[in-house]
Amino acid sequence: MIKAAIFDVDGTLVDSNDLHAEAWDETLRHFGKEIPYRDLREQIGKGGDQYLPEFLSAREMREIGEDAEKFRADLFKRKYLGRVRPFPQVKELFERLRADRKRIALASSGNADEAEHHVKLARLEGLVETQTSKSDVKHSKPSPDVFTSALNLLHLQADEAIVIGDTPYDVQAAKKIGLCTVALLCGGFSEDQLRASGAIAIYDDPADVLASYARSPLSR
Repeated sequence: MIKAAIFDVDGTLVDSNDLHAEAWDETLRHFGKEIPYRDLREQIGKGGDQYLPEFLSAREMREIGEDAEKFRADLFKRKYLGRVRPFPQVKELFERLRADRKRIALASSGNADEAEHHVKLARLEGLVETQTSKSDVKHSKPSPDVFTSALNLLHLQADEAIVIGDTPYDVQAAKKIGLCTVALLCGGFSEDQLRASGAIAIYDDPADVLASYARSPLSR
């Protein structure tokens, strides 16, 4: 029986993945690195600790990695955060889960302050039991650390919870510790990519999950 739903945030609950890619593009250009936008976009869903090594050498990581992460965080907060919007019916989906006596946790590869902003933006206060983010763990997705942390906070085993995410990195991270994932297309990744990663079901967005709730894995 599923007792809890563990949600990713960016690209799952709020429409922010393209904005994160734009912020990374601007950040890397600031540090003299020009990377094709498509390559930058394909890695969205990872936290900076996993994202930057895809584009910087080990030497560059030592020299500018920490500065680049800080630059991006400041840039996103200043220039991009205000453009983030929640996907339709996120709050209603959470209310449906709570009515079904399911517990809700958030597990984000983003920074804690960004995740908290998104919770308020989507009007989810009082619906989320616990949350964890990159700020609380050593490694972000596709490492399973944030999902392990969420399970520990919920005091549940992997077979008692299900993940809802939008990137292959959510699916891969969850799979490493035995969690199943329902994947959403609203984050910009293809159905083929999400299925190949191991998603057990795929929906368009939170509104589609809500409309299909009774037949979805969340209702088990």
